[in-house]
Amino acid sequence: MKLSDQAIIISSLSMDLKRVSIGLYRKSFSVSDRFKIEALARIDELEVKTLPTYIQSVVRKTEKILKEDAVNTAEDILMYSIILQNYTVKYLLRN
Repeated sequence: MKLSDQAIIISSLSMDLKRVSIGLYRKSFSVSDRFKIEALARIDELEVKTLPTYIQSVVRKTEKILKEDAVNTAEDILMYSIILQNYTVKYLLRN
């Protein structure tokens, strides 16, 4: 998998997580559930072993929190979304 493919997947994951977070915050659980499914699919597409250790940890924590059925996780999910977005912009999309 090319680096740009990883960047697209991680960026998409970040956006899906943001949508999950917004859905949970607004108590729109059908929206958050739909994007949880999308986010988990993105995680399955990732080649996690090629990522830096701290990003691997973020991905594992993200997957764990998405599989839980707690509604008070919006802030954590948003935090992971921003971490992944920043990683993509800073390290994967630089020219």
